[in-house]
Amino acid sequence: MSWQAYVDDHLVGTGKISRAAIIGLQGGVWAASPGFDLSIPEQQAIVRVFQDPSAAQASGVRLAGTKFFTVQVDDQKLYGKQGPNGCTLVKTTQAVVVAEYKAPVLAGEANVVVEKLGDYLRSVNY
Repeated sequence: MSWQAYVDDHLVGTGKISRAAIIGLQGGVWAASPGFDLSIPEQQAIVRVFQDPSAAQASGVRLAGTKFFTVQVDDQKLYGKQGPNGCTLVKTTQAVVVAEYKAPVLAGEANVVVEKLGDYLRSVNY
């Protein structure tokens, strides 16, 4: 399966995620929703979230120009909010799954979708 299929089918295709991307821990966007353009500084900051979660707790995370306030973060995941909308980031062995959701989708609904894909990718060493 292509990386784009993971974004299209397993994330956005669920109806719970509005846009998503998979970025490599070594850099680069592996796949992304149309128009979900993560700048290189944003990509680098996303990877750093999991190296120093406390920094993300203090300053939040920016995705395609939108700043999300960190609700919860650890070395494997970040949950963020921006008004009624939010984001979920999940670190895998070689990548970070980045997803945004929009109300009326609830955080728990989106988090389950993203974490499930993250668990699968870790299980196959990605």
